[in-house]
Amino acid sequence: MAEARIAVRLRPRGRADELIGVKDGVLQARVSAPPVDGRANRALCRLVAKRVGVAPSRVSVVRGEKSRDKLLRVEGVEEGALLEALWD
Repeated sequence: MAEARIAVRLRPRGRADELIGVKDGVLQARVSAPPVDGRANRALCRLVAKRVGVAPSRVSVVRGEKSRDKLLRVEGVEEGALLEALWD
């Protein structure tokens, strides 16, 4: 099965859930959820899943559960397709 990984810098407690852009090869994201009980991580996974067009259960945090710097795994999509969907 296809799988892609992407580095993300997350800012919790933002005014909206949005993908801001890319800086130094790292996706910058903002979610309104607080970093409590994994809520910000779940919001990030939902945001990326919606943009890429996969189920939220196919997006997971591989590294950085309690950090702003995270590594996400997206199942069911190739790396090129992931990058194309996120950058548009």
